[in-house]
Amino acid sequence: MTETNNAGSWVRSWGASPQAAHDGLGSLDDHPPLADVTLRQVVRVSGGGRQVRIRFTNEFGTAPFTIGAAQVGLAEPGGGVRPGSERVLTFSGASAVTVPAGAPILSDPVDLPLPALAKLSISLYLPGRVETCTCHDPALETGWTIPGDAVAALTLPENAEVLPVRALISAVELLPDAPAKAIVVVGDSRADGAGSTPDANHSWPELLAERLAERGVAAAGYVSNQGISGNRLLNDGIGAAALARFDRDVLATPGLGYVVLSVGGNDIGISFAPQDGPLADFLKMFPGAPVTTDDVIAGYRQLIARARERGVRVYATTIAPYGGAEVYTPEGESARQTVNEWIRTGGAFDAVLDFDAVWRDPDRPSRIREDFHAGDHLHGNDAGYQALADSIDVSLFR
Repeated sequence: MTETNNAGSWVRSWGASPQAAHDGLGSLDDHPPLADVTLRQVVRVSGGGRQVRIRFTNEFGTAPFTIGAAQVGLAEPGGGVRPGSERVLTFSGASAVTVPAGAPILSDPVDLPLPALAKLSISLYLPGRVETCTCHDPALETGWTIPGDAVAALTLPENAEVLPVRALISAVELLPDAPAKAIVVVGDSRADGAGSTPDANHSWPELLAERLAERGVAAAGYVSNQGISGNRLLNDGIGAAALARFDRDVLATPGLGYVVLSVGGNDIGISFAPQDGPLADFLKMFPGAPVTTDDVIAGYRQLIARARERGVRVYATTIAPYGGAEVYTPEGESARQTVNEWIRTGGAFDAVLDFDAVWRDPDRPSRIREDFHAGDHLHGNDAGYQALADSIDVSLFR
């Protein structure tokens, strides 16, 4: 298989898949409009580099918006920025830029040495109103809104308010000192880190990045988490379906070397869940006809083919148990087992990460172990996500 060589090339070191403002399980409905306000958000990069650029996003916006000023710097606790690390961002040399509706925009590169796992503060000032905000929900890392232009503030002003979602940023890209490859995880809420402790970076993709950094796997220590909570493989609903967003969120990734498919569980759970009763209103967020196991397998084959056209390795996780969750049915469990058997034995993937084996209760294999779920029998807790990360053979990414 052809391997990409990215010497002197940009690599994505952090990512969050763009969503429409009210597309997730939460929204900005109860938050003041974004106008004459500074957004300050903190992200943790995976691999390190000597230069940085930020990808801002208006991909679900219905009108242009203007960035009046933007800065990055090393994040300090409580929303601060380390003095001396702050860097002004420009766009084709200008300090302000209008981002067209439906488009992303990259900042110019700035010199800012970042070690692996560094926390980066990103501040942008919005002088005008953002009509529709392209977001990612949930954030799982606290961000803030600050009235007026506070881009250059080194400490968080007292009038800052918590921002409930990721807003208007979708990627951090670095220029590494040596050839490097990005690992892109395409997933649902279990990849997104739902159930983990906020501000702790305890999703399994982030914990995998820690393992790679600890073992010095710099050549592939760049992990971009493209999970969307509630996402499905085949049909839109909460976020565009994985099949629909694959080109944007995966194949367009700078430095792409590996794809990990960790999606499909919601397709099964939603298709086999009772369509009336207590879940009826919830299921309205997931339009589309029910799918079969053959449909899910065909969807995987589509993503494999598209990824291999780019010469990258394609891995998959098995679908972890969800017995005890509200959407669980015996029919859905049978479908999960069928799909997992194909993932394990079908030979379609370059490697399989058997998350089902890690999480399942030996006495009740349709359920997650009690010490690994977040209380809902569906999502992991910190220990559960750590177990997933620890189960991964990091030599797969050398």
